[in-house]
Amino acid sequence: MTAEAKQTCYQGTGVSSFQIYLEKSGEHNAILQCVQNVLPGEFLRIGAGKSSLNVLGVGSGGGEMDAQILSSLQSAYPAVPITADIVEGSSELIDNFKALVAKTANLQKIPFSWHIMASEDYAKEVKAKRDMKRFDLIHMIQMIYYVENLPETIKFYHSLLKNNGRLMIIVESTNSGWDILWKAYSKDLCVSAIKEYRASMEVVACLKSQGLTYVEHSVPNSFDITECFNPSSVTGERLLSFMTGKDHFYESFTPEIRAGILDLLRSKCSTEKDGKVFFNSNLSCILVHA
Repeated sequence: MTAEAKQTCYQGTGVSSFQIYLEKSGEHNAILQCVQNVLPGEFLRIGAGKSSLNVLGVGSGGGEMDAQILSSLQSAYPAVPITADIVEGSSELIDNFKALVAKTANLQKIPFSWHIMASEDYAKEVKAKRDMKRFDLIHMIQMIYYVENLPETIKFYHSLLKNNGRLMIIVESTNSGWDILWKAYSKDLCVSAIKEYRASMEVVACLKSQGLTYVEHSVPNSFDITECFNPSSVTGERLLSFMTGKDHFYESFTPEIRAGILDLLRSKCSTEKDGKVFFNSNLSCILVHA
């Protein structure tokens, strides 16, 4: 399979559904708040005594979170040169990232290396080289669901860390709405880009099995999915499409499965308040030490 053939849902209509999800969910703001609380202290340890800093973003999407992380690192070490390598399979999202860099003055000072490919293909490419580039910070934000082999992926990226480096994995929390939905309907949902759903519990179990040191931080988040229960709402269907990994929710499932998913979303994955349905979208930020 080519890298393009292995892509996540982030091409074409998948990108527009993803953008609607980001607007509605507030996910980036929740992650940003955690990152702003956690990373400054980590940066002091990561960068101590170093004359240069290398950052690797895996599954960086349109670069919104990368921009914040890199800007924070620049603020912490204004005199230290920083490089950024980006691994992202969606050419459309890479174009968005490049456009963001073009209009952000401080990012233009950072040399970027773009790797438009799946994580597995990047690993193969790196392993084929004798001189592997190593990194002070590697972040994998909301992308661990798409990798083929979780233990091998973590082992590989951890091996790329420099002294005092950190691997930051942000993933849906165990018992979040995502975790409940995707495990209850794994037979129907884990059929395309995501073959095996993983939440924080699976990641932590993998870290423990490899004897790696880590710290886990909770990232609370919820968002209004009331529109998902209105069959005539275009936004509601786009949200449902993104949340189930299907381009067209109503066309992709039988009436029985659609009804079951909607019932589960309302009864087990969400809370209701003032006539609105709020989906539990809690995340975990896991910082793995070199």
